[in-house]
Amino acid sequence: MDSQSRGTLGSSLGKKFRGGKIVVAPGVFNPISALIAQEAGFEALYFSGGGFANSLGLPDLGVTTMTEVIGAVSCIVNRVKLPMIVDVDTGFGEAVNVSRVVKELEGMGVAAMHIEDQVMPKRCGHLAGKQVTAVDEMVKKIVAAKESTRKGLLLIARTDSRSVEGFDAAVERARVYAKSGADMVFPEALESREEFMEFAKKVRVPLMANMTEFGRTPYISVAEFERMGYAIVIFPMTAFRASLKAIEEVYRELKKSGTQVGMLDHMMTREAIYSLIGYYDYEEYDLRAARRAGEILKSSRSVSTS
Repeated sequence: MDSQSRGTLGSSLGKKFRGGKIVVAPGVFNPISALIAQEAGFEALYFSGGGFANSLGLPDLGVTTMTEVIGAVSCIVNRVKLPMIVDVDTGFGEAVNVSRVVKELEGMGVAAMHIEDQVMPKRCGHLAGKQVTAVDEMVKKIVAAKESTRKGLLLIARTDSRSVEGFDAAVERARVYAKSGADMVFPEALESREEFMEFAKKVRVPLMANMTEFGRTPYISVAEFERMGYAIVIFPMTAFRASLKAIEEVYRELKKSGTQVGMLDHMMTREAIYSLIGYYDYEEYDLRAARRAGEILKSSRSVSTS
């Protein structure tokens, strides 16, 4: 995808949810998971900071660097055509760092990013021990991010204040963040359907919901979120957690039985993988290059002997 097309991805994502239809963005953590999500028919993708850290064997404590995240995101956006929402934690530093990450993400064609109002070291939004920054610190980052956008990257402001300062404080922060320039607000770790409904009534800007597992939020369907008026719902860790469970079971069975034969029905076949990654396209490129090289060499030999 060329840079001009990528530059429209933010507006494309915005049109989807502003059209009244909720956007569902599954979490992806590497290029092949993104390709599978694209094949499944999703309209957007979500890159989870927690999922990425865990994939490196690290905790979700803001220990990954901007360089690592940018590199991982770049590998994904180069392989898929869908708009991507990227989790940049607290922005990798202060306002100047936020400005830089905006420019980096826009340069590779990312559609949206979200930044949160936690104090470092940040925590998973659904765990205890979180602390939130002063409102003015978060506003400064939002302003820096908006002033740095050139290609329509959507800025999503996440607030983790519900479990720290209470529901009303989260609503107030959300209103301030929207007034500061955030295109969307992400209230993290609300604790009931009633809270999600009330938040949508009190914060009249596009909202993103997190439907993660094993956290503070009850299991709510996409249809329910849509009825409440949410614009985007993410499933950040669902596929990642399922894949880890599958890998664990495969390794245990392989160690126990000494053969993979009983697990073949649970595997993606070689042919399916090759189709997914476009293996035969690469093979055809190589054959064409070899044929062209042969023609050039044959022509060169003809000229030298004449």
